[in-house]
Amino acid sequence: MNAPRRNLLLAALTIALGIAAPSYAKDPKEIVIGTSAGPYADQIKLGIKPILEKQGYKIKLVEFNDYIQPNFALAEGSLDANVFKHIVYLNEFAAKNKLPLADLVKIPTAPIAIYSKKHKTLAEVKEGGTVAMPNDPTNQARALVLLDQLGWIKLRDKFDPVKASEKDIAVNVKKIKLISLDAAQLPRSLQDTDYSFVNGNYALASGMKLKEALLTEKISSNYINLVAIRSADKDKQFAKDLAAAYRSREFLAVTNKYFPDYSKTEDQLALEASGAAKPGK
Repeated sequence: MNAPRRNLLLAALTIALGIAAPSYAKDPKEIVIGTSAGPYADQIKLGIKPILEKQGYKIKLVEFNDYIQPNFALAEGSLDANVFKHIVYLNEFAAKNKLPLADLVKIPTAPIAIYSKKHKTLAEVKEGGTVAMPNDPTNQARALVLLDQLGWIKLRDKFDPVKASEKDIAVNVKKIKLISLDAAQLPRSLQDTDYSFVNGNYALASGMKLKEALLTEKISSNYINLVAIRSADKDKQFAKDLAAAYRSREFLAVTNKYFPDYSKTEDQLALEASGAAKPGK
């Protein structure tokens, strides 16, 4: 997207949603957070917002349906933070677009997984079957690694699991037809494909259940989602309080109650190891 068009979209977003433009004085106790519709927005509504409101903050949530605009909106000041991506995507996107963004704190994450409406097991795969996967490079790499582990494809020797692409496919063992789609479209693709990889947030937002997956990724630390902010804001009080909310015992209790199948953060696992906020407490 060219800069003029992007700026027009951000201006429209600012006016439509009532977000304070970066050129105006801003209430230091207001935090505008961008996220994708679904579980990460729900985490904020159910857990983070109540914690911060008790500290006097006003939380404004802006939901996006893509992985592109939230980063530009953050960099240009329409948002104070966004919540939807992992560190690999953040670093690559920020470097490519020269955006001064930084990670703040990791969050409980719904894994990417394989779903199907046509087959009950992965063993039913046939030659020529269709498999949809995310079209953004980092999430597509995750899908290709899982396909390699399944034996449906064979990736070349010494491939980079973080940067794997279709160019790394040495052998298409099952002769599957790979279809690359925007992540938000993957739940709908299940009507037409044999199997589809679906990011956890979009699966849940579309009414799917994580336990319905035929295969779920074991998330590495590279793919645990996070809160991103502008690099210049990392030491500001709102950022410290936002990070503390995600690391709190109160939010761990919310995670256990409403998001039990998510991969927890190291902070949360440490709290659980200390006996804090166990399920049922």
